Amino acid sequence: MANNNEKMSREEAGRKGGETTAKNHDKEFYQEIGQKGGEATSESHGKEFYQEIGEKGGEARGNQRDDSDDGKMSREEAGRKGGEKSRR
Repeated sequence: MANNNEKMSREEAGRKGGETTAKNHDKEFYQEIGQKGGEATSESHGKEFYQEIGEKGGEARGNQRDDSDDGKMSREEAGRKGGEKSRR
């Protein structure tokens, strides 16, 4: 922690601010700001943005998966198919 003669680091200020916010607000507050953020992102990004991040997420998850063949669709394939479906 910074003493009275030193400036607080950004990391420390962010941590303290986050702790204070968490003490002063409940679950509904975080749900509301999350929804507002999602709506703002949706307004500023097109459908292609969501397709791209969906495909990247599917690929990343597919790369984490064991290559055991249990008859199920891979996460990569599911992400790719989800991206293709939303393009229609």
